[in-house]
Amino acid sequence: MRRRRLFGGLAALVVAVTGVVAVAAQPAQAAAGFTVSGSRILEANGNNFVMRGVNHAHTWYQDRTPQALADIKALGANTVRIVLGSGQRWGPDNAANVSAVITQCKANRLICVLEAHDTTGYGEQSGAATLAQAVDYWISIKSALAGQERYVILNIGNEPYGNTNAAAWVADTKNAITRLRAAGFEHSIMVDAPNWGQDWQFTMRDNAASVFATDPQRNTIFSIHMYGVFDTAAEINDYLGRFITAGLPIVVGEFGHNHSDGDPDEDTILATAQSRGIGYLGWSWSGNGGGVEYLDLVTNFSASALTSWGQRLFNGANGIKATSREATVYGGTQPTTPPTTPPTSPPTSPPTSPPTSPPAGRTCTATYAVTGSWGSGFQGAVTVTAGGTAITSWTVTWTWPSGQQFTNTWNASVTSSGSAITARNMPYNGSVPARGSTSWGFTAGSTGTNTAPTPACAAA
Repeated sequence: MRRRRLFGGLAALVVAVTGVVAVAAQPAQAAAGFTVSGSRILEANGNNFVMRGVNHAHTWYQDRTPQALADIKALGANTVRIVLGSGQRWGPDNAANVSAVITQCKANRLICVLEAHDTTGYGEQSGAATLAQAVDYWISIKSALAGQERYVILNIGNEPYGNTNAAAWVADTKNAITRLRAAGFEHSIMVDAPNWGQDWQFTMRDNAASVFATDPQRNTIFSIHMYGVFDTAAEINDYLGRFITAGLPIVVGEFGHNHSDGDPDEDTILATAQSRGIGYLGWSWSGNGGGVEYLDLVTNFSASALTSWGQRLFNGANGIKATSREATVYGGTQPTTPPTTPPTSPPTSPPTSPPTSPPAGRTCTATYAVTGSWGSGFQGAVTVTAGGTAITSWTVTWTWPSGQQFTNTWNASVTSSGSAITARNMPYNGSVPARGSTSWGFTAGSTGTNTAPTPACAAA
């Protein structure tokens, strides 16, 4: 992110009928580090990894990087996206420079997403680099990247097209992936969307399957940047949901709480990412200028001076502190099975009833939040938090107070009897560490008043 443009034709976002073409999930080829399987990102040991982190503008603030990475980790992040210059507009950050950054990421037990920023807005931004030039840069510093596949994801170029000739993104991205693989790179490759990263023309969305198939390692991750284009829950859920349905990996590589091109719905971005097991990386740690200083997560690089945006991202509902899990390469623990996509129909029969009295000491609490609304519909998220003892299963119950009805649920097995609701954990999210949390989500309809229920939680 460096600058944004407001563009016309945004109404197409909510009325588009075309979508990502589903592709059959293929096992990733053997690799030295991260791989993808369907919509999941996996570590080399097969454990699921969900990015929870922020962006740091290293190329402009190199003296700040060591302390910034330590502070970002201390606030709970498991990933940092590092802004590099490839030499066309900034930098170049040479192999020794990049090697030092990787070492600092590893010292702070962070996964490092490295991105070449010079491509930002190509075709519309004067002096921007091409994706081909970005590949030249990566090849020139390959010595710093070789052997780091367990710790580094290679983001070819930031927002590699503006709004001019964005359709060329497809061929250029395919060529870039092909060249990187031919040069021997075995890293997971991340590709940003065109249209200043926001893909309002759906170029990335509608061509993602063919781009993915170009990678002989089937190890490409798609990154959408969510600013003013994504200002409603419907837009956010539709865009991310199409990738999940197609079995393609998607992350929110940048997003903010506000922007000059509109007001992003950050609450829905966070809730949807959590409920669907999608990674996110907030923009950005500190040092923003040009009228978007409000995107700083901390003031003047001080971790003790969180801005309102920083408080929301790190400490709010579905934020980094509550949902981040350290990569297992550093000793963290991760579930091996991710959240599933929302079911198309409710279970035909409820699961076995939980014990009538949970083991002593095992408790949980449930919090209910509306994360977006439209017309007579709305989306919500329920966060289950374990007490002082780890739990192995949970059950959330409530009674709808205003006649609401579910239209879809995910990450929980939900049954209803009239207005009485019972939600039980799925096989992969019943175990929650002491004071840890997990979430499940839903969409529902309401008529008139949409009074929030009061959920109760029981654990075993």
